[in-house]
Amino acid sequence: MSDSLGSKSETPYSRHSEPNEGDADGGDGSGLNADGTTSTGKSSAKRISKYFTVRLLQAAVTVTLAVYASILIANAGGAVDELRIGQIREQQSVYLSQSPEFRDLRSERRRDLIDEHVQMEIRRLGLDEPFIFRSFRYLRNALTLDLGRAEYLTSESGSRQVRYIILERLPPTLYLFASGNLILFFLSVFGALFLSRRYGSKLDRAVVALAPTSTAPNWFYGIFLVLIFSAVLGWLPFGGMVASPPPANPFLYFLSLVRHLVLPVTAVVLNLLFVSIYTYRTFFLLYSSEDYVEMAKAKGLRSGVVERRYILRPTLPTIITNFSLSMITVWLGSILLEGVFNWPGLGSLIMQAISQTDTPVIIGSVAIYSYLLVFTFLILDVVYAIVDPRVGVGSGGAES
Repeated sequence: MSDSLGSKSETPYSRHSEPNEGDADGGDGSGLNADGTTSTGKSSAKRISKYFTVRLLQAAVTVTLAVYASILIANAGGAVDELRIGQIREQQSVYLSQSPEFRDLRSERRRDLIDEHVQMEIRRLGLDEPFIFRSFRYLRNALTLDLGRAEYLTSESGSRQVRYIILERLPPTLYLFASGNLILFFLSVFGALFLSRRYGSKLDRAVVALAPTSTAPNWFYGIFLVLIFSAVLGWLPFGGMVASPPPANPFLYFLSLVRHLVLPVTAVVLNLLFVSIYTYRTFFLLYSSEDYVEMAKAKGLRSGVVERRYILRPTLPTIITNFSLSMITVWLGSILLEGVFNWPGLGSLIMQAISQTDTPVIIGSVAIYSYLLVFTFLILDVVYAIVDPRVGVGSGGAES
């Protein structure tokens, strides 16, 4: 035991407390340059800037591919143009038929006049260009958030600018999924820590048995929550974001928002809660059997200190990686979940745009979703680099 737990037993963090060998300033890495900065500080800043430049380039490529794929899908590779031309012809026919002069014309002249108006509208919308060229113009507009006008949908203020339509729907989506993901993360971590101390207990076995229920999507849980707590018990509202009409008092408005958030947030949390607790609890059990944990216990450290410093801290990078992957599932399920609760967010907006074939709104919503997802992963990258000192920022990942 004394051999394995020697006086200088190495932990995942111990080697980072030792000075680097071979530094130019006498080997201590703390030499000052003429401008008063340290050489290690400059190198660290250079590595960090390189790391995030690479990450931003990767994110840019990912967003570009995702948005262009959505353009191809939303336009069916150009096949939707035929539908739009048919709609234009129908609209022009209805518009011209309201004129008495038009009705007095011969049928051949009426057809020619309709064709002229249709061709003018096609040129105005740019539908006379090949789709491949227009797709790149759509891509540029989507990436720069120059989203133009919607074809059918409008904002609550009556504007048809896609930017205003999306900006109205963005805050409700952020309220829902930011609160749901934060609650899910902290419940999972602390629940896993609690179960790791009670390995093999009835509660532990119950969570393990419930872990497969996380394969059901969040909207599936949402349907049952509405049936139980809204339809049967009548405790909570069926859907929406606030009561109708909205309370004028800010505090009452906040209480109404919280009350309407309860069921959708619960659906988000229940979707991945048990499998997250089970996964994190497995990580904690693996790390709690390490030699440096046994040495910390032998030194007489309190159990809370041991868990925080020697189990939770080295496990956080793995937990953050797992949480990042689970967030993809949460975002993908947001469209149907908002539809279940009639939540006025981006998900329900996409459903409306798809049902009405409003291509600009579809492309703009996908672009915003892509930016949100990439921004979330960039934040998690920063957190990962902070909590894991083994990560060689800018030098190719984690060092072993």
